[in-house]
Amino acid sequence: MDENEAGHGHDHHHGDDADCAHAAARLKEAPAALDAAEAACRTRGQRLTPIRRAVLETLYATHRPLGAYDLAEALTQQDERRVAPITIYRALDFLLEQGFVHKLETKNAFVACPHHHEPGELVVFLICEACGGVDEAASPDVGSALRRVLTDAAFKPRAQVVEIAGTCAHCREGAKGESQALT
Repeated sequence: MDENEAGHGHDHHHGDDADCAHAAARLKEAPAALDAAEAACRTRGQRLTPIRRAVLETLYATHRPLGAYDLAEALTQQDERRVAPITIYRALDFLLEQGFVHKLETKNAFVACPHHHEPGELVVFLICEACGGVDEAASPDVGSALRRVLTDAAFKPRAQVVEIAGTCAHCREGAKGESQALT
């Protein structure tokens, strides 16, 4: 693992995604994930239309969750034609249904999902309060424990998503390096 992959040696101000290890990792997985999305759509008899693909590409271009209006603004800047928010919402609905994006309920925003989850699989989002990055994890053990709780309560969930806020390893490492430099 090189220094950038480990999250060392990058700017922790995160004003620009180009300097962030989270964003670099997301961009690195984008081509394969977009190809997989295209293939999944063909297999399912669906179309990854140009606007759907553009929304997905825009989400892969950052590690931060984006709202529909953020996406509309980003696409308008890329294409110089105004993209209506309703168009973005329709694309997001499709991408959610296909499992290509996730919605972070607490932020009312969306992140690209390069993983192939099983239906009903628990997804845990680790949201960094320092850089705004979102990492995604799945845990069979946590999922099993949650299913037991739901069964005991006779509760049928619409979605199984857990959001945990804190500080990512990249930012903690950067903060540690900065504090060591001050001593």
